Amino acid sequence: MLRFIFTLLFISSAPNAQAAEHPKTSELSQAPIEAYTSLPLVSQVDLSPNGTHLAFVQNYQGTLVLNITNLKTQETLPVLKSDNKEVTLNWYDWANNNTLIVAAGYTQRQRLLKYHSTQLFKFDLNGTKKLENLLPIRNRNVKNAAQFQDNVISMLPNDPKHILVAVDFDTVNRPSVFKVNVDTKRRERILRPRRNISDWIADRQGNVRIGYKLKDTTISYILYDRDKNSLHNKPLYQFDVFSPERVTILGFGQDGDTLYIRANHEGKNALFKTKVSQPQNRELIFSDPDYDVDGTILYSQITGKVNGFSHSNTEGSRIYWDEEYKSLQTALSSALPNAHNVIIDKSQDGDTYVLYSSSNTDSGTYYLGQRKAQSLYLFAPQYPEIQDAAYLGKQRHHYKARDGLTIEGYLTLPPGDRSNSVPYPTIILPHGGPMARDYADFDYWSELFASRGYAVFQPNFRGSYGYGYEFAQAAMGAWGEAMQNDLQDAAHYLIEQKIANKDQICVGGGSYGGYAAVMAVVKHPDTFKCAASFAGVMDLESIVSRARYYTNREVVEKQFGDDDNKLESNSPINNIAAIKRPILLIHGEDDKVVPVSHSRRMYDDLLDAKKAVKYIELESGNHHLSYQAHRHTTLTAFLSFFDTHLKAK
Repeated sequence: MLRFIFTLLFISSAPNAQAAEHPKTSELSQAPIEAYTSLPLVSQVDLSPNGTHLAFVQNYQGTLVLNITNLKTQETLPVLKSDNKEVTLNWYDWANNNTLIVAAGYTQRQRLLKYHSTQLFKFDLNGTKKLENLLPIRNRNVKNAAQFQDNVISMLPNDPKHILVAVDFDTVNRPSVFKVNVDTKRRERILRPRRNISDWIADRQGNVRIGYKLKDTTISYILYDRDKNSLHNKPLYQFDVFSPERVTILGFGQDGDTLYIRANHEGKNALFKTKVSQPQNRELIFSDPDYDVDGTILYSQITGKVNGFSHSNTEGSRIYWDEEYKSLQTALSSALPNAHNVIIDKSQDGDTYVLYSSSNTDSGTYYLGQRKAQSLYLFAPQYPEIQDAAYLGKQRHHYKARDGLTIEGYLTLPPGDRSNSVPYPTIILPHGGPMARDYADFDYWSELFASRGYAVFQPNFRGSYGYGYEFAQAAMGAWGEAMQNDLQDAAHYLIEQKIANKDQICVGGGSYGGYAAVMAVVKHPDTFKCAASFAGVMDLESIVSRARYYTNREVVEKQFGDDDNKLESNSPINNIAAIKRPILLIHGEDDKVVPVSHSRRMYDDLLDAKKAVKYIELESGNHHLSYQAHRHTTLTAFLSFFDTHLKAK
């Protein structure tokens, strides 16, 4: 039996205690590569409602173990073990003080076909103390085995014995809603499937209120009338998936009529409050002039009411309007200054809480606090060896693209005295997506490369999420064009700032970032000396063609565009002759997002053309490097590749 050594280290007994001063970089030792390529030591910490038990995932030499620890006796029970290869732990949450709901993913095989499925389990502290399938197939009335069974639409905060689950046991992609007893596993169907409704939203009282519909590229939120057992004819909201009028429903207020949404305000997503009865009358709650509001609403464990919201570009990533939470947040900022201190969970009585703290000197640490005792205890750092060695942190930079657009990015520099430093060998590290973004928080890619002497720059090029509607729309049908130029402009900026050595710049990334890396040496070989790709898209036409087998095919076609000539000319696979720089390709065998055929074909074509290329295929690997051995293989290969082409004499 694996046990986590549970040690509480006293940090402070008063909220204004001073944190220990971080040692100077020159005093720190270099962490081993494994410190960066390992999965976090501890993650997903979740407190039981009464505050007596703590669920968390522990990394034990690459095996992830979901544990439950009794905070009084320190007894620890293992719930589930996973290497993130055949079994993945998706999420878990407490249904009540004794029952943990666990969602797990599995790789299934049917003849030669591999596919992913999910299941829902329960673990009862007062029962068998074993994982039990919460949705067993008991009768022949189930027409569909249901590939995905972990869509819990409400934990029913006022009913600790039940949860609501949406699952398509009848018709594929048309879920019914079941009320499931977490003790007996009995389920009652409370809502049958409706045509084209692929998801449901419940209010705080557990009433199913809204259906979600995606048809072609149109999203509709449609009210459900329980008394009439029918959907309203007129949608609550309806819009094109890429429209500035897009609305995201975040959740209901306590009264059952109040609705919180994210919607456009002066070009950027903002937080609004509205009424189901008057959906077009919106009250602006919060907006950020520089960034999209990207979080969700927060509920008080004590009152059940909405008491704030999350937003990644605010201090602590949380904004509370509940005075009790605000005072606690203020005290934590005093105890752990210059850090992002996020209260991620709290007991129902408000006394015990879990804090996650990170900063430019802390790659992420979990604490346990008690309000009445005014105490804060260290639970576990996520990356302990990096905590003890040089955690470098990121600097925010802004640069101008060639057309005048301002672009934000994050720079990580190597350790040491930078006052007399010469320009560094540099890695441009574009993110995936591309409608995603990089943040200022800990990143194991940039930290590893910087710790080995590289300046690492992560540009949030046009098309990235978070900078407003127009900025994100620049990604539409524009792969390989202006977004690509933004990477070269980032390199030029770093050269001008005397950060990058102009003769020692490479580019690397994963998914879209892998695509952008290879296209960088296609379009700008004078700037970039090599390119490394993990799970990169190499053939845009094949991505669009493959989408016809999925329900979101129209969305994919709109995102990539339908100009065959552009798709062809902006695909790396069709630009073999233009590649003059060395290429590293790495891909997971079982990648369900970007099929491994992209890198296999690219490798074969580069070999046939006698280009400098290396290919590594990760057996049973996925798109997310969730298996620790694959993460280690990928990052060490990237590092070796960069060392060869940027540091070799």
